[in-house]
Amino acid sequence: MSLQVEKLEKNMAKLTIEVSAEDLDKAMQNAYQKAKGRISIPGFRKGKVPRKVIEQMYGKGIFLEDAANALIPEHYRKALSECDLEIVSQPEINVTQAEPGKAFIFTADVAVKPEVTLGEYKGVEVPKAETEVTEEEVEAEVKKEQEKNSRTVTVEDRGAENGDVVTIDFEGFVDDVPFDGGKDTEYPLTLGSNTFIPGFEDQLVGVKAGDHVEVKVTFPEEYQAPDLAGKEAVFKCDVKKVEAKELPELDDDFAQDVSEFDTLAEYKEDLKKKLAERKEKEALRAKEDAAVDKVIENAQMDIPEAMIRTQVSQMADDFSRRMQAQGLSMEQYFQFTGLTMDKMMEDMKPQALKRIQTRLVLEKIAETENIQPSEEEVDAEIAKMAEAYKMEADKLKEVLGENQLEQMKKDMAVQKAVTLVAEAAKEV
Repeated sequence: MSLQVEKLEKNMAKLTIEVSAEDLDKAMQNAYQKAKGRISIPGFRKGKVPRKVIEQMYGKGIFLEDAANALIPEHYRKALSECDLEIVSQPEINVTQAEPGKAFIFTADVAVKPEVTLGEYKGVEVPKAETEVTEEEVEAEVKKEQEKNSRTVTVEDRGAENGDVVTIDFEGFVDDVPFDGGKDTEYPLTLGSNTFIPGFEDQLVGVKAGDHVEVKVTFPEEYQAPDLAGKEAVFKCDVKKVEAKELPELDDDFAQDVSEFDTLAEYKEDLKKKLAERKEKEALRAKEDAAVDKVIENAQMDIPEAMIRTQVSQMADDFSRRMQAQGLSMEQYFQFTGLTMDKMMEDMKPQALKRIQTRLVLEKIAETENIQPSEEEVDAEIAKMAEAYKMEADKLKEVLGENQLEQMKKDMAVQKAVTLVAEAAKEV
């Protein structure tokens, strides 16, 4: 294999990779061995047709495509190991010569890691975050806990009110025709939650168990199902029951039920302390984010489009895995949201660009400041990971291997760069 590297504009490069005619013929022979069992020609037993006979009948290039598909990834990987460029995108492959008896030549257009020119990164100005905890915030936390400890009671002596849970059977119609997804039974709907089409819940205020109600609504113009968008609909609803939340009294007994404290006052004081700790952490994250944003703004770099596309593709793959972990396929997700893969990936571009800029800038600061984690810090991080995975630290180190350990060290250096920038920032 031979490799030629041509640097292009905007941090792009073209790799021209030439594979010998002999290696191409070996790949074609391998393709023949894999395919011969599926080829039938009169006069020969299945799987016993000589390669020359097949090539005479179908042309010498019959095994060429399979051979190319095998050669490209193998020799692209070899080219990466020989190349001194830091490639940061998936390759765009073009075959320029593919003929039996000749060298196989293909090119790979790739993005190269951009050089970053840092501007000011120490002492950038960031807004000061508010960390003081107010009494209103403490009361709001108490209210959340009170809601969590509420119980539901059946309502019979009045009509449904906002906040009540109304259990209904319903079916929706457009022009007197039922539509897909418009029917359910024993559905618990909290009035005032705005989980249904605008106007739906309002028309259930005042209902009682046993009532039959026809709710008239208009689907929003931007509704996820295009066939329903902007259309008027009637939902025929049977009210099965109405339930209200009954909240516990906020007193010392409540504090003893929900915490380890004896009095409501002690419980509130503990909530205030925890809120303060949370606000301090949030303020630190906000300071770090704002400082890094300023550093990016002050830096110069030319991000190739191919690098952004690769980052978007990785983000889309990560999102797909998260959906699958929740039992939802991407097809179902797109059906529910009305999105398409192209639209989702286009929407991801700004975030992808920000991730790339952040990483590049912080890596450059780590390089400039010679920031590296100590061996003790690396060992402590491995020990923390080992505890999470319930493994021995030495065993985890073996499993990770050199490449992953180096990546972990880079990640730690980047986080140290974040700390440096944030600690040097001026709050205004």
